[in-house]
Amino acid sequence: MKRLMTIVLAALMVFGLAACGSKEEANTNTDTNTETNNVLRVGMECNYAPFNWTTLEAGEHTVQINSVDLADGYDVVMASMIAEQMGMELQIVKLEWDSLIPALNQGEIDLIIAGMTDTPTRREEISFTTPYYESDMVIIVKDGSEVQNVTDIQELAQYKVMGQQGTTYDEIIDQIEGIGANHLDPKADYPAMIPDLTAGVADAITAELPVAVGICTANQSLTYVTFAEGHGFDVDTSVSIGLRKGEEEFQARVQAALDTISAETRLEMMLAATDRQPAGE
Repeated sequence: MKRLMTIVLAALMVFGLAACGSKEEANTNTDTNTETNNVLRVGMECNYAPFNWTTLEAGEHTVQINSVDLADGYDVVMASMIAEQMGMELQIVKLEWDSLIPALNQGEIDLIIAGMTDTPTRREEISFTTPYYESDMVIIVKDGSEVQNVTDIQELAQYKVMGQQGTTYDEIIDQIEGIGANHLDPKADYPAMIPDLTAGVADAITAELPVAVGICTANQSLTYVTFAEGHGFDVDTSVSIGLRKGEEEFQARVQAALDTISAETRLEMMLAATDRQPAGE
């Protein structure tokens, strides 16, 4: 009897080890790489018109986010064209701005197409393609306000200026000499900043020109101020596609797809996105 129990226990141990081995092998073989499932997961805020926004209305350029919401905008069209060129199915993943890079590095998304600028700090964490769009840096102000008449950023020191959290568009405010406490705490996105501007909490907010055009089109009480060369902010306003480090072959495919889209087409895409963005974005 004792001998029989020993044999049974040994058999159970072997079976257990085999089961563990199978489980470990199954986990090891789990492959979420885009090359296998042919789905291109692109992260963006869906809250940064005209680059990207959330809508309930389906249209020619919209992509489903979930059972209710859809995404639209310049970045969505760009992502759709990249996915088509690569022969992949597009999936838009809506994320907070500060979650985009962590999500990319954790494998939750494959690309960031979200109006993100290639900076040295970001390059420490991720890689980038060449720019897919470039614009100018302006400020958005209330139409008819004193700040509307400024011609140089150094004149802004006496005004309260705000930028988007976690972006260079907040950092550049410190280029205004003596701005001090008038550099207001940043907000997460533009829909959160616009009420502060209209209520007088802020006198100006920094923005890329396409974003400013869209906001001012939807809000007739607002306008934007441009600056002549040498009198504006010193900032890179180009935006690029973010990718995980170490995926050179995949990055080459993305870059090749991007290179098929002409500068003229990119401009037309932005003009169209600015024109169709929903009121209030």
